[in-house]
Amino acid sequence: MSNEQDDLAAEWAAALEGQAEGEAAAAPPGDDDALADEWAAALAETEQEEVKKEKEKKSLASKAKDLDFKDLTEEAKLPRPESDRRDLDFILDIPLDVSAELGRTRLLINELLQLGQGSVVELNKLAGEPLEIYVNGKLVARGEAVVINEKFGVRLTDIISPIERVKQLG
Repeated sequence: MSNEQDDLAAEWAAALEGQAEGEAAAAPPGDDDALADEWAAALAETEQEEVKKEKEKKSLASKAKDLDFKDLTEEAKLPRPESDRRDLDFILDIPLDVSAELGRTRLLINELLQLGQGSVVELNKLAGEPLEIYVNGKLVARGEAVVINEKFGVRLTDIISPIERVKQLG
C-alpha cells in the first residue's frame, strides 16, 4: 500500500510542477480529479485500518480479567519445615562486610594534616550512646562496646525492624 501512496504522491508532485512551469503537456483537468479520488481512497483505507486496530485493542482489553490472589500472610507466619531451610544453605557462604561505628566527624584537609600522635578527634556521638552496626553499609542494629579477652566486641541491644530499614531508604 505504501508503494501506491508513493506513486500517487510522485504523480501529484509532477502534476503540480507542470502547472507551475506552465508546460503545455500538463495533465488534462480530469486527471486531477482522478488523482484526488485516489488520494482520498488511500486515506480512507488507512483510517479504516486504524479503526480496526483500535477495535482489536478494545476487544482484547475487554477479555482481560482481574486476578484474585490468595492471601499468604498466615502461611508465611507458620514455622517452615526443615527441608525448606536446607534449600537456603547455598547463601550461607556469601561474605558480608560488617562494621561497628562509634561515631563520625567531618574534617578539613588542613585539620587532618595537623593530626598527630595523641591528637583527639571529636565525634558526633555522646559518651554512652549506642554504637551502630552496619552490614554492607546498611544499618541493621545498635549495641554497646564490650571487652572480651582483651579484644573489643559489640553487644547487640537493638535490631532495626524491617519498617525502619524501609524508612531509611527514602
